[in-house]
Amino acid sequence: MSHKIVVYSTPLCAPCERLKRYLRDKSIPFIAKDLMMDEDAADVLEELGIRASPVLEIDGKYYYGSQLNPDKLVELLGQS
Repeated sequence: MSHKIVVYSTPLCAPCERLKRYLRDKSIPFIAKDLMMDEDAADVLEELGIRASPVLEIDGKYYYGSQLNPDKLVELLGQS
């Protein structure tokens, strides 16, 4: 099943780049949104009370911080 995946990131954010590289390495398509350039994306996260990056959105659910550890990513994305 195909998921709608969005990565919310900021420039010069090493964890953000690691997350995007992980998705690319697994051939998982995603949309990247730069929180410094995309005010609407920043507003969405602000409304959710999320003030960290990266944030991974999968089918309308948001994950960040310790929720993005490698084991959890495998589980969230159904990868092996």
